[in-house]
Amino acid sequence: MTTRATFSLDNENAAFLKLVGGSNKSAYINDLLTRAKQKALKDAILQANKEEANDAEYQDELSAWDTTLSDGLG
Repeated sequence: MTTRATFSLDNENAAFLKLVGGSNKSAYINDLLTRAKQKALKDAILQANKEEANDAEYQDELSAWDTTLSDGLG
């Protein structure tokens, strides 16, 4: 499914889009947005991992689970 969108570009960006987007400017913009979305997700995951690494209570809980998981039960 696709959604139509109307937006304005300044002349310089419009010329650049015409140059690099070729005959399918929508595909080019969709690709840019997909990459930006993936980067935002990657950055959010990295930030969450940093927060977890600095959370002593969370690290203690992980340590307890490591002990539980390595208790020899099958």
